[in-house]
Amino acid sequence: MTYENLLVEEQDGIITLTINRPKALNALNTQTILELQHFFGEDAPQREHVKGVILTGAGDKAFVAGADIKEFLSLDTQQGQAMAQRGQDTFFLIERFHKPVVALVNGFALGGGCELAMACHLRIATENARFGQPEVSLGIIPGYGGTQRLIQYLGKTKATELLLTGDMIKADEALQLGLLNYVLPAAEALDKAKEIIKKTATKGPIAIAKVIESINAYFQYDEDGFAREVAEFGHTTGTEDFKEGAAAFIEKRQPDFKGE
Repeated sequence: MTYENLLVEEQDGIITLTINRPKALNALNTQTILELQHFFGEDAPQREHVKGVILTGAGDKAFVAGADIKEFLSLDTQQGQAMAQRGQDTFFLIERFHKPVVALVNGFALGGGCELAMACHLRIATENARFGQPEVSLGIIPGYGGTQRLIQYLGKTKATELLLTGDMIKADEALQLGLLNYVLPAAEALDKAKEIIKKTATKGPIAIAKVIESINAYFQYDEDGFAREVAEFGHTTGTEDFKEGAAAFIEKRQPDFKGE
């Protein structure tokens, strides 16, 4: 696929994926969703050498300021459900990606933008970032996982308030509430995202993938997260990476993981 709304840049094994619709405040239209779906479903999984992905928005005003509301106006019930399902399926690809995905939120993350940031494994925000699910102000509800993931991160009480009022919160409050890992000046945020990915890249790649799977299992209604942890722990003990990691620990050296 030729990307129209995504910029893909790779440096030192780290991909910076930029949603590039600054005139529309990087709003998620159908084309952008399809491109994200292709990138995380087909493109990125083939790049086994990649250490992780930093997802951000073009410009300094918005990460993603929401969905493209113009596309909603002609939807009937069935079409609306199909759109929401496509968005959820795409965001699950991000959440389940086997290497770290860090959202670098550089401005407004509203509606679909907040949902997109929450689908990433980690979130770093610049000081001007704003978060919210304002869909009720338009007479609709979040459709890309917002009613579910916001509760996971904030708890039911605060998430319910934000979902019912449509209020925005600033980056410092989002940090206090547990939505963010860091709030940093714009000049430092990208370096921090790269630092985290470089650190995870020194760990066992199979172990990293299995941690992500086990964390996601905690939130799956039809799965026992503890049972999943047992299964994946057993899987990792049978790998060459574990033998190498244990030997390196005993020999007081850095491990040389092969992903095997």
